[in-house]
Formats: sequence, structure tokens, C-alpha cells
Amino acid sequence: MDATRNIVLEAWMAEHGYSSNSLADAMNSALERLTGRPGGLDGSSVRAWKAGRVMWPKSATRKALEDVCGLPAVALGFVPRGRPSSSPVPPQQEDPDMKRRSLVGGIAAAAAAAAAAPGIAGPRRIGMSDVDRLNKRFTEIIASDHRHGRQLGIEQRAAALADEALNLQNAGSATQRVRSSLYASAAAFRSSAMWAAIDGRRYDVAKAHMREAQALAEMSGDQAIKFRIWSHTGTMYRHMGRPSDAFAANDVARNLHITRRDPMFASLGMARQAAIHGAAHDRTGTRRAFDQAQEAMLRADPGDYRPVWLLAFYDQAELHSLALSAHLALGDYPTAEYHAHRCLSALRPHMVRSRAITTTRLAHAQLAQGAADAATATAMKVPADAATRHARVTRMLQEFGAALRATALRSSTVQIWTEHTASWRMAA
Repeated sequence: MDATRNIVLEAWMAEHGYSSNSLADAMNSALERLTGRPGGLDGSSVRAWKAGRVMWPKSATRKALEDVCGLPAVALGFVPRGRPSSSPVPPQQEDPDMKRRSLVGGIAAAAAAAAAAPGIAGPRRIGMSDVDRLNKRFTEIIASDHRHGRQLGIEQRAAALADEALNLQNAGSATQRVRSSLYASAAAFRSSAMWAAIDGRRYDVAKAHMREAQALAEMSGDQAIKFRIWSHTGTMYRHMGRPSDAFAANDVARNLHITRRDPMFASLGMARQAAIHGAAHDRTGTRRAFDQAQEAMLRADPGDYRPVWLLAFYDQAELHSLALSAHLALGDYPTAEYHAHRCLSALRPHMVRSRAITTTRLAHAQLAQGAADAATATAMKVPADAATRHARVTRMLQEFGAALRATALRSSTVQIWTEHTASWRMAA
């Protein structure tokens, strides 16, 4: 084996799942944060380090590497200029078992050597790359939530990710920017756990997540995540049938200065205000809030930066979905049906949960207008998985069945619906 080969770096990359190309990509992002310019590294750069052809990268590159890896360069097997590298072991004396033990212990030995070298080593440095890695995993949770919703597993994964973000706070040194970002990420993760609990109608659990998320958001100072948590709180109280509390919580979100800076946040705040007005049976307030939400959305610049959780769900389809909810609560079924069709036509393909909820609400609106056959055909379009495993959809479909039997007791439609729901239960 080449005596200059950096087996410590190779071992670190293997342990953390990095290829040469993916490590180069991560470092290019770190370099851009450090210098304001995109990095120019590629897989061949990393391969040169592993092969020992470059034993001490340039200072900016070393700093980016340390941010990504969370270790000093010397702890990753690099050798400062002017310091001799280790002498090779003669081939005839190499012991394969010893070589394997050396590889496993390489990182620990290098880290110990770094700690003993004055002026070089220090505590682990937590960087934005650590935050980025957590946020990438958070994106996967958001995607799973939109496919499935309400699942306890999503809630548990989001809560665990929040704890992981907090543990990083104590894992080493970090700038104030990094610490604020970690608190914001932890608040976002806890907020997703809160939403999963709301969606599953586990309101006591949702309140516990809410309190933790609010505290973390205050420590982060992040306006966007504060908005998200208070807006979720308003939605929670609306689902619980407490419109006064819902208004109070949503007002906190709407009064944050981010709603004045970005019309898209203002639009979401007013759209949820419209839904609360509907729950409070206020027709004028519902119509006025929806119009204001639509106007703000049209003013929003689609090219502005926004957090992933907002981009993942809030669009014209969600605005119509909230209007649908409001007009159902008001008993204005023709308008509710109009918004349902507009929502379904605009929904993005991955919004599986939202499509099931909207389809179920459309069936309710049609049934309330006396169209039992059309309503039943609509309700039968809900996938079996959503019908049996999503708490909110299951409850609404049960209510639909009860209303259908009450209005069309001797109709063949009731028998068709009964047989169809039996097939759902068998599929589950």
C-alpha cells in the first residue's frame, strides 16, 4: 500500500457515506458560504487527497473541509508542510490484521495526535454543513408527510430530528449564526411533529410539541419558523372547535413583520384566517379574508427565497382548500364545491393526503346539495389507504356515510357505498 495514502480520510468518508464526488459537492457549498464564490472542487480533487498527492490543501479548502467534517485537517490525516510524514512499513513486515486494526483506529489516533499538537487542534467545530445535513433529512420528512400525513412514525422522526439538532449545540464550538440556525431547525422539526399530531387528532400531544417548538423558535429569532408554529397553533384550535383561541394564535402569526416583508406569508395568514371565520360562521369575514389572501398571493414574487416547508404546500391549491373548508363550515355548499374543483385541478401530484381530504370534502358538498349519486361516486375515488389510515379522512368518510344513509336510506346508492367501504376494510 502507498505509504502516503490518506487512509484516515478514506475511513472517515466510508463511515459517513461520502463518495469523492459528494464530498467535493459538500465542500463547494461550504466554500461558497466562506468566500461568497462557488467552489471549484470535483471528485478528482478528493481522490488526490486520498492518494496522498496533495497532503496539505490550501487554507480556504482546509477550512471548508473542517466545516464539513467537523474535525481539524490533521485529524483527517493531512500533514502540514514541513512536517515529515510517517515512514512506510516494509512490505515483508506488514501484518494484514494489524493493517485492519490501524484503519479502524486511524481516526482516533489522528484525533489524539491533533489534540496534542499546540495551535492546531481544538474542540469539534459545528458548521452550517451540519445544519444542512439535518435539513436535508427534514425535507424527506416533509415529503413523507404530504404523501401519507398523520402517521405516528412521521411525528416520531421529526421529534427525534429536533433532539438531534439540540444535541449538536453541545457537541462543539459554533458561531452564533450556526447556533441560531440549529435552534431554528430544531423548532421546524418540532413544528412538523406538532402538525403530524394535529393531523392525527392527537391534540394533547400536539400541544406538548407546540410549547417546545415555541421556546426553540424564540431562541432562534427566526421569523419564518415563528410564523409557522403560531399558524399551526391557530389551525389546531380551529380543528378543536375553539375559534376564539384560533383567531388569537393566528393573529400572532399575522402580526409578525415577515408578513409585511413577504406577501406569501401574509397570504397564508389571511387564508387560514378565512378558514377560522368559516368555523365561526362569519360569512363576511370569510369572504373578505379570502379576497385579501388571494390579492397578497398575486403580489408575491415567486422568485423570492422561502423555507422548504412553505414551498412544499402553500400555493393556489392550498388557498382553495382553505376556502373549501370555510364554506363547508358556513353551509355554503355550491361555493364549497367550486373551491373543491379548483383545488383538485391545481394540486401537485405528490399531495396525496391533500387530494384525499379535498375529494372527501367535495363529496360532502355534493351530498348536501341533494346529489347523492354524484357524491357517492366522488367519495369512492378516495384511495383505500387514505380512507382507512388517515384519521381525518376516516372520520369525514364515516360522517359522509351517516349523512348518506340519513338522506337516501332506501336508495341503491347506500348499498353501493356500504359494499365499497367493506372492500376498503378488507384491503386494510
